[in-house]
This record gives sequence, structure tokens and C-alpha cells, in this order.
Amino acid sequence: MTMSSPARPESSPDRAPISDEEVRKLRRFVWADGAISPDEAAQLFALNDGADAANDWADFFVEAMCDYLIGRGQPRGYVTDADANWLIDHIDHDGRIDSHAELELIVRLLERAELVPESLKVFAMQSIEQTVLTGEGPTRRGGSIQPGQIDDAEVPLLRRMIFAPAGDGPAKVSRSEAEMLFRLKDATLGADNSAEWQRLFVQGIANHLMAHQNYVPPSREEAMRRARPYVANPGRVLAGLKKEVASLREARTATYGDEDRRVADHDRAFAADMAVTFDEAHWLDRLFDADGARDPIEQALVDFLAAESSPRD
Repeated sequence: MTMSSPARPESSPDRAPISDEEVRKLRRFVWADGAISPDEAAQLFALNDGADAANDWADFFVEAMCDYLIGRGQPRGYVTDADANWLIDHIDHDGRIDSHAELELIVRLLERAELVPESLKVFAMQSIEQTVLTGEGPTRRGGSIQPGQIDDAEVPLLRRMIFAPAGDGPAKVSRSEAEMLFRLKDATLGADNSAEWQRLFVQGIANHLMAHQNYVPPSREEAMRRARPYVANPGRVLAGLKKEVASLREARTATYGDEDRRVADHDRAFAADMAVTFDEAHWLDRLFDADGARDPIEQALVDFLAAESSPRD
């Protein structure tokens, strides 16, 4: 298959927009057989390299690449190491993220995938952090970026990334994500930041310190095992029928007893995670001391943690 477009990166430094009509044709073409081939995926990246920002094109590109990468994994939704490296190579081929569509693709993949390799998580965090700090790279569709400033477009992007199901922490903000928030906070103090930035920082750090994480995605091997079709064993079933059947009262007692234990275990684990441990407090003090003074955003975090830790009626 060969795709054609007026956007030709090798012919001119000026990027040409891909029209809405061309996007509609591409949609019909690449999904004509229900799947996107590796050759088609590479050609879509080539078109994106030469395309000017356009909402319809960016939406199509992100949707197509997510379907391609998520659908190739075995089981579905588990992005492979090879595909993660392929994606990083295509996005980072010139040392930077060139388009909003590429940045959106990284975040959307973390939101939609079941599990992605560690290399892609690290790449996502480094890419967004560098874009915010240096002002080089797209965090929105059009418009300029101010270095050392977190604006209204970057806050939701950061929020989506740190709370993404396939991000660095599947159910809570990870240590590396929390430390990234601190670096961004220190680098943008006093800037004309988004009014939502402080709220995101406080919620993100508090989530890291106090959220209960009781879910860890199964490994690829375990997920594959669970996905295999069930094969009945008639001999085992018949043998089971010969065993003495427990009384209804015994069955109910066993069931509800186990449920009570599980609830109690969950409550204890939840309470333990809500408490800020000595190691966590030491980690927090170290980051507080990094800039030599308690700034207003850090104080807002302290106040929030104190309020959440206070006993409730």
C-alpha cells in the first residue's frame, strides 16, 4: 500500500495540512481489511512528520496508532518491548517530539493499554517534562509554549499521564512521577502558571503518599494463561461429584467468613497506606529542603495532608 498526501516533509520545511477529506479517505483505506499493517503504520508516521497541525488528522493518527500497537500485543492490550522501541524510535528520531499528535499518542496509549514496557513509561515522563521545562515541543494544537511555565494545556496532559492505568503506577502515582512533579514545581515557582497546577501537584503527591494500591496487572505470561480456552476434564468432574457435599449452613459460613476476612484485610491495608510512614516523611522532607525554603505550594500540600490525616467523626 502507498499513501499519498500533499504533506511531503522532504520537499519543503513548510508543513502542509492534511485536509479533512484526505483523512476520511485514509480512514476508509487503512481499516478496509479491519487491521493496520506494519507498513501502513510506518507510512502514517511519515505522513505525520510532514503534516501541519490539524484536529481531524491528529485524532485519526492517534486512534490508528493506538489500535495498531494495542492490537498487536499478545494478549491484546499488552504492548510488546519491540513495539515500544519501534514507537520511541519513530517519535524520537530527531531527538524531540515534533507534533501534538505524537505527544497525545503517548498519553492515550498509557490510558488505553493494559500494560506497557518500562522503557515507554520512562520515555513518556521525560518527554513531557522536557517539553514543559524547555518550551520546545508541542503540548497543544497550535500556539506557543513558554519555557518554565505550566499552562492550562499542560496541566490536563500531566494529570492524564500520572493517573493513566498503564502509567508508571497502575493505581496510584508512582515515586518517579511524584519526583517529576516536584522538579516541575521547583522549576516553575513564581511563574504565571495555570490556576489548576497547584491542585494537581497537591493531589498527585498526596495520592503517592496515601492512596491504596491493591491492583497489579498480571504478567504477560499470566494474562496469556488466563486467556486460554477452558478445557473440560470429565474425569475430574465426576470424581468431584462423589465427594460429600457440604451443608448449606456450612457453605454459607465458609463463604461469609472468607468475605469478612477479605474485607478486614482490605481495611487494614487501606488504613496502613493512608498513614504517611517514616520513610515517606523523610522523602518528603528531602524534597522540601531541595530549594531551601517552604514555598506556598509545598505548604498547601502540608495543609492537605494534615486535613486528610485528621480523625473524622
